[in-house]
Amino acid sequence: MSECRSPPGHGLVREPETMQNASINATPLITARGLIKRYDDGRVTALDGLDLEVAAGEFVALCGPSGCGKSTLLNLIAAIDRPDAGTLTVAGRPLRDLTSAESDHYRTHTVGLIFQLHNLLPNLTALENIQVPLIAAGMRPAERVRRARLLLEQVGLADRADDRPPMLSGGERQRVAVARALANRPKLVLADEPTGALDSRAGEAVLDLLTAMRQDHGITLVVVTHDVGVAARADRVLHLLDGRLAD
Repeated sequence: MSECRSPPGHGLVREPETMQNASINATPLITARGLIKRYDDGRVTALDGLDLEVAAGEFVALCGPSGCGKSTLLNLIAAIDRPDAGTLTVAGRPLRDLTSAESDHYRTHTVGLIFQLHNLLPNLTALENIQVPLIAAGMRPAERVRRARLLLEQVGLADRADDRPPMLSGGERQRVAVARALANRPKLVLADEPTGALDSRAGEAVLDLLTAMRQDHGITLVVVTHDVGVAARADRVLHLLDGRLAD
């Protein structure tokens, strides 16, 4: 599979020489040094001494062939998995030695997650799905509903609050997933192929929403993608190969 899939009429993605977005802070939000992750009793190396810095407020696209370590890196940044060696710090917090409870707290309050297949709960309405992370954060019911309705309005789905995922289109489900990721006002949003299961029109709508939310909320956005249309919106495009950033 190619590193970034190019639709007709698009050229190659180049990394910008400078980051033009005024919301970017020079202070790194994410810092990785010598990051190593192995699987299958050490026989498979997903990350091999990776170094990385992502500034607060930056939009970074991660590209590369399947199996190069992109999703592994997201899982480590989300504290879903742990590195075997190296250091990883997010918002000044080292992640490697977090307890299970500390990892849960970190994901609830610092990180928003968006997946290729939205991962909404099919028996809950759109309004209820957005409230799931708010329940984990201990927010009061009335405030949860108010916050969820506001987010549905921001993603253009105020009139679909009582609809369950099977009643929504793919693009609408992904917009609910974006709203859910932003529910607890995270500093960082991690997205793994957020437009990969959508047609081009729905994918563009979700991408427009993500970039607008980034501007409005000042979040840092790290997106794994094979789509050059997504990568073209980023401040930087980082290419992974064999567990390291390629030159």
